[in-house]
Amino acid sequence: MQKNHFRECSVVQSPFDPGRGSRTAALVDRLKAEIADGAYPPGSRLPSTRALAAELGVSRTTLTNVYEQLAAEGYIETSRGARATVVDDARRRIPQAARDRTRARSLPPRLSRAAGSLLAFERTNPLAYPLGPAQAVPLAIDFRYGPLADADFPKSAWRSLVTSALLARQPRLDYGDPAGTIELRAALQAYLRRARGITCTVDQIVITHGSQQALDLCGRLLLDPGDTIALEHPGYRMGALAFETLGARLAPLPVDEHGVVTAGLSALRGARAMLLTPSHQFPLGGILPIGRRLRLLEWAERQHAYLIEDDYDGEYRYDSRPVDALFSLDRAQRVLYIGTFSKTLSPQLRLGYLVAPPHLAPVLARLKNATDRGTGRLEQQALARFIAGGQYERHVRRMRRRNARRREALLAALQRELGDRCRIQGTDGGLHAVLWLPGVRASQEAAIARAAAEAGIGLHPIGPTYWRPRAAPHRADVPGTAGHRAAARREAGFVLGYAAVSTGQIDEGVATLRRVLDRFVP
Repeated sequence: MQKNHFRECSVVQSPFDPGRGSRTAALVDRLKAEIADGAYPPGSRLPSTRALAAELGVSRTTLTNVYEQLAAEGYIETSRGARATVVDDARRRIPQAARDRTRARSLPPRLSRAAGSLLAFERTNPLAYPLGPAQAVPLAIDFRYGPLADADFPKSAWRSLVTSALLARQPRLDYGDPAGTIELRAALQAYLRRARGITCTVDQIVITHGSQQALDLCGRLLLDPGDTIALEHPGYRMGALAFETLGARLAPLPVDEHGVVTAGLSALRGARAMLLTPSHQFPLGGILPIGRRLRLLEWAERQHAYLIEDDYDGEYRYDSRPVDALFSLDRAQRVLYIGTFSKTLSPQLRLGYLVAPPHLAPVLARLKNATDRGTGRLEQQALARFIAGGQYERHVRRMRRRNARRREALLAALQRELGDRCRIQGTDGGLHAVLWLPGVRASQEAAIARAAAEAGIGLHPIGPTYWRPRAAPHRADVPGTAGHRAAARREAGFVLGYAAVSTGQIDEGVATLRRVLDRFVP
């Protein structure tokens, strides 16, 4: 039975109320509208009168009268012992008045301020083709940043760990601690001390559904609507979207080859927080020098603001050991550290974590409890054993070697196929590179991406990382105001992710890309 089409009919009067004629007429109009909308196409069957009467809370006699009226008007055919059937030309017969009533019911609903902010941000900052969630024609080779290779996931070990956690006897099946299982937080505490130089207690760690939920929690914790948060520009679009949705004012900070520029911090007044990617700036790839890190910490302490450190792929350094986190330098308890397993294990696991100063961690756990009651315990238990047993760090080292080979293949292919027609940036770490095309304007990015897609290559413009605030803050709040004008005049660029493609695909993809670029690059 197709139930959902009639949910709005549940407001009709009770069978014991007067006004049965108006009730019948309302149901007749509703069914006509459903037929006109295509919910019931020609030849389809309507629900039985008994089933639909029970669904709507009306008498079966009322539904029988409705069906008889529709049959008399020629919209459906009925016969004893069979369900009513929509006639072939029913949609053409629907009067214009019924169609108008359908359109009136379809008017956009009144949205919350958060939903309105999200839609306004996306109108102001549209995704450049082909960055949408679905590709009409499957791509042979996709340089999208974010996905990992299926073959890189440790399936056998993970299956064993999940099975062990599943078969373990529990006293009861309950929700558990919204901050995460004590086993996973303890394993993370030890790992972060070894790998990222972070010293914290178990109580400072909150397990999240990936880094995006961590960003949302930080925004809910630190920002009221109208408060200012500073973000790198260009920077992580989904971070900007998270805070814009909460009603925050976005202040763009300029970025150079080393990361966020700190020379203009004195002009950034009134900001409550700042989002940073200091270990590997997204998307340009800079690694923030120690001098700038210390100036940011001094600014946060002086302004009573907080730094949100998004360490999205800090495990991947190819020419030296990973850089210690900004959190490890913080003595004033002004840094919140975000980590994720999306770049080392799989984005499909939706596992991340937040390390907060001691005075903020209990509130973060309560905020998380208010939204989802906690992250899946089965995956947490498996991951805790994976980390505690040393398998995770061995896996990270293996992934570092594999992705180093992919990076080398990408750089060699770009040099071989494009030479000095391109410029490469941000390859000291992480899982992506930025391809710049000197002499080609940014306005050509979408056309180049379309041509690449037609050739079976996923090529993703850097343009969406140059987001634009919905309503620009006061000029004194925005040291990067000039950056917007510069971004409009920049050369075309593309973010090339290589973690989900083989070295052979990289060679083939770049060779195809060169043939595409022959039409655009002088």
